[in-house]
Amino acid sequence: MKAGVGLYSALVLCLLMGAVFSQRPRPKKPPKPPKATKRPSFKPSLPPDELEPQEPTDFPPPILGPPSMFLDCPRECFCPPSFPNALYCENRNLRTVPVIPSRVHYLYLQNNYISVVTAEPFNNATELRWVNMANNRIKKVDKQVFEKVPGLLFLYMERNQLKEVPDDLPAGLEQLILSHNQISKIPSGAFGKMEHLALLDLHHNKLSDSDVGKNTFKDMKNLVQLNLAHNILKKMPANIPNGITQLFLDRNNIEDIPKDYFQGFSNLAFVRLNFNQLSDKGVPKAVFNVSTLLDLHLAHNQLTSVPLFNPQLEQLHLNHNSIESINGTQLCPFSLSSESLTDEALMPRLRYLRLDGNHLSPPVPLDVIMCFRHLKSIVI
Repeated sequence: MKAGVGLYSALVLCLLMGAVFSQRPRPKKPPKPPKATKRPSFKPSLPPDELEPQEPTDFPPPILGPPSMFLDCPRECFCPPSFPNALYCENRNLRTVPVIPSRVHYLYLQNNYISVVTAEPFNNATELRWVNMANNRIKKVDKQVFEKVPGLLFLYMERNQLKEVPDDLPAGLEQLILSHNQISKIPSGAFGKMEHLALLDLHHNKLSDSDVGKNTFKDMKNLVQLNLAHNILKKMPANIPNGITQLFLDRNNIEDIPKDYFQGFSNLAFVRLNFNQLSDKGVPKAVFNVSTLLDLHLAHNQLTSVPLFNPQLEQLHLNHNSIESINGTQLCPFSLSSESLTDEALMPRLRYLRLDGNHLSPPVPLDVIMCFRHLKSIVI
């Protein structure tokens, strides 16, 4: 009986505890955040003539220069306080030439995307002496540009897309570099007034014999270096100023040299004719017997024998021809028994001779060694 009452009491107690726990409030789940509503986008509709131009995909945006103490310094350039006569606008991704302040003597515009050079930016640039516009995309230069800069001395426009030599170049130019363009035309009289020009570089263009007139270079009395390498010339250019020192004609299609071509040159020291079509037939026997000539390059041609040269020559490059033999007795300007070969002042000056790439094999003939006693290096 007592056991039944105890069991009944325990059952009642459990029911009461369950009722108490069931009345506790359960924690509610956090509500879900409301979905973000998209804001309506408004695109202003512009008339077709007012739409913003889009930059070409291959042109990066222009780069602005640092703040400058000069109020006239273009935003896209650098005006160094320590060098107020210079304006540095290179490597700025420019499409046009900025306005040039009147104080500027040295202008650096290389490595940009300029395609046309107009006159307006140069209106006040009357003091310019040096302009570098290399490695742009210049196709055209307005005629009035160089009228604005009469005192210009150095003009560098290599690696552009010019198809002809610009007109009305300043008469006082001393250096003109137009290499690595697409020039196939030199206007008549383009260099006619350039008496002070010392360096003219036209290499790696598309100049043919018909593009280089008979009197193209005639009036450049102070010309020191003429570079016409890597064009499509078949003939030696005519009427080269006789005071020239360096003549570079590598990588053309020149087949022959007139007999007296180098006669009358008073300072000619360096001649380069590598990679042409020269053969023994096209090279007269004594054409290179020029007393001022120091360095002669005739590599990669079709020569089968060594041409005669002056005793004053110091370097001779004949590699990669078709030479089968070399005769020191014939090349030597004196008899091997002559006393001149023991006189230091009269001894041939040849120091470097390159003959590799021919049909020759060592050893070097003894008569070559006996004659050219200043030789320091022979490559065979």
